[in-house]
Amino acid sequence: MLLHLSCAIVFVGAVAFEVLILDALHQTFDRTTMERIEQAVMQRARRVMPWVVGTLYASGVAMFTVRCAGLRCLHTHFGWLLLTKVTLALAVLAVFVRAVQARGGRIDPCSFRRTHHIVLALMVGIVFLAKAMFYL
Repeated sequence: MLLHLSCAIVFVGAVAFEVLILDALHQTFDRTTMERIEQAVMQRARRVMPWVVGTLYASGVAMFTVRCAGLRCLHTHFGWLLLTKVTLALAVLAVFVRAVQARGGRIDPCSFRRTHHIVLALMVGIVFLAKAMFYL
């Protein structure tokens, strides 16, 4: 659970950084400088994020199996919130897979930003559900 939470923090933090910080820098720096900054950030992200995301999803599957005992928990309020959270997590994965496949591995800057805005919104929903599962 701690591993899952740690990976979620890194993943949500990375996407939030890209959406909230990098997007704002476009107004401060010229295009060439921003391309260099984004290229450096993405180069690092391509090395780290596959491991983070892979561990996040693998630990999520393990936690689902333990917490829900297969699909037996779906008759509970907790189970429905968990299923909704899993659905949003799969939507995050689908958005990224579709974006990469649509461009043959290369995403134009507009699609890149739009994809990250969508993913951030989905992640906010996942974080809310993760907290709500234990309090609602």
